Amino acid sequence: MKRALAAAAFVAAAGPTWAADLPQPAPPPAYVPVIAPVYNWGGIYFGINGGYGFGSSNWTDPNNFSGLGSTGDFNMSGFVVGSTLGANIQFDAFVLGVEGDFDYAGLQGTSSSAFCGAVGFGAAECETKDTWLGTFRGRVGYAVDRVLFYGTGGGAFGNVITGVAGNFTTSTKAGWTAGAGVEAAFADNWTARIEYLYVDLLNASCTTSANCGQDTGLAGPFPANDTIKFNTSLIRLGVDYKFR
Repeated sequence: MKRALAAAAFVAAAGPTWAADLPQPAPPPAYVPVIAPVYNWGGIYFGINGGYGFGSSNWTDPNNFSGLGSTGDFNMSGFVVGSTLGANIQFDAFVLGVEGDFDYAGLQGTSSSAFCGAVGFGAAECETKDTWLGTFRGRVGYAVDRVLFYGTGGGAFGNVITGVAGNFTTSTKAGWTAGAGVEAAFADNWTARIEYLYVDLLNASCTTSANCGQDTGLAGPFPANDTIKFNTSLIRLGVDYKFR
């Protein structure tokens, strides 16, 4: 009996020591939240764009002694479609870039003002057209992960086609452009945008009788000396592929 009691006392005393020697259960793993990587807007990209343009043209002729010196402004409108090439660099949430584009344009407008009834044409229409536009711009933007808000501005160039009664003269003119837009990344390498641009080209001229008729005056008819202003607003959609 004494031996049994001694063995029980020994086991009771040694139990905590044996338990300390056994492997302890591992603590539950700490929760680590999954953080999605922030989208990187840096890189070179290429894309397509298309949209609608609307603006105005104004014809003036200071040498027209008949008093019909200007048509005033008349509206121009049409569609544009083309390609885009650009590059961005990102600093935290700020994005700086350069971008160029070249678009086919179908912008045109006409006026039936009495001014267009120049000598040699009778009743006719003054017409202004533009068949291509290009821009080279800087961009400054602020990125909220996959959404980029940006302003843009720079140079513009295009052709201004002018004439009366279907007899046209064409000149290439430079100018300026400015606007803003928002762009969103819908895949790792693909973005879509909507933007507004205002384009103002330098004045064109039409000084030949064959294209713009003749002025009348005390000295008799002489070639017109028309100055043509051109500006347009563009609303464009675009899709770009960004190279990494």
